Amino acid sequence: MKTVSKLTVVGAGAVGSSVAYAAMIRGAARHIALYDIAPEKTRAEVLDLAHGAKFVGATEITGGSDIAVTADSDVVVITAGAKQKPGQTRIELAATNARIMGSLMEQLLAVSPDAIYVIVSNPCDVLTMLAQEASGLPAERIFASGTTLDSSRLRWEIARRAEVSASSVHAVIVGEHGDTEFPLWSSARIGTVPLLEWTVRGESVFDPALLDQIAVDVRDAAYTVIQGKGATNYAIGLSSTRIVEAILSDENAILPVAPVLSGIAGIDGAALSVPCIVNRSGAHPIPATPFSDHELELLHRSAASLREVAGTLRS
Repeated sequence: MKTVSKLTVVGAGAVGSSVAYAAMIRGAARHIALYDIAPEKTRAEVLDLAHGAKFVGATEITGGSDIAVTADSDVVVITAGAKQKPGQTRIELAATNARIMGSLMEQLLAVSPDAIYVIVSNPCDVLTMLAQEASGLPAERIFASGTTLDSSRLRWEIARRAEVSASSVHAVIVGEHGDTEFPLWSSARIGTVPLLEWTVRGESVFDPALLDQIAVDVRDAAYTVIQGKGATNYAIGLSSTRIVEAILSDENAILPVAPVLSGIAGIDGAALSVPCIVNRSGAHPIPATPFSDHELELLHRSAASLREVAGTLRS
């Protein structure tokens, strides 16, 4: 029986290196491998991480440009692909990154056939749909990181206005990780209190107009960061590591990740983020997740948008 967990991070760019760094600091896996086709860049990142090994737990860091370094992985986090440019939408990345993903999955599966695959490369939802079709993997074993980070952004925006810890905010973004995503306001709470009933020093904090603005701010948060520094990396590194931890620790944690759905909210064949139970066998959507009529309409609109893009790439 295998007792040493192995995480492979594919892509040694800003995002991939941040995933490896966060996983190392948090002790998410006993062995972390970093793989990229750029040998000098990958070697430099591995050395930089390894030089800090004294200050963290017993994590072994390896890597290189040979696919063999990824062999026998338990979890593979894929961040490789063209970087999102200022002003560029995630969907505009689809054609380039779909080509990269096609050849990459075949190589990875040859050496890690039993791994759970988490796709972070954008547009992660569409790439998950294409990769799941091409690989034939069960939907629970290949899924996008989805709106895990978006939901963290949402909770931060709510928490700072409500003057509470973000961990006390129970709210989630669902749908596409991108322009058609939206919050599930119907079930959002601070503690046990619905958002619209929350007060600070006797004054109401939230109203529908403010909630609409928060949703826009969360949706556009990545564009703001990219415009200022060229990439988002720290928060996606942490959120991806949170998913890895849930898998390797068999947590049964509930996270908004995006496997290809089948019969959830009447949707089939689209990789949309919905609350999922994440454990050692992968991501399992929760069928009982409630949606208002308007939220259900938005979810189906998000699915239609992703199917349209995926259909274009298949032709």
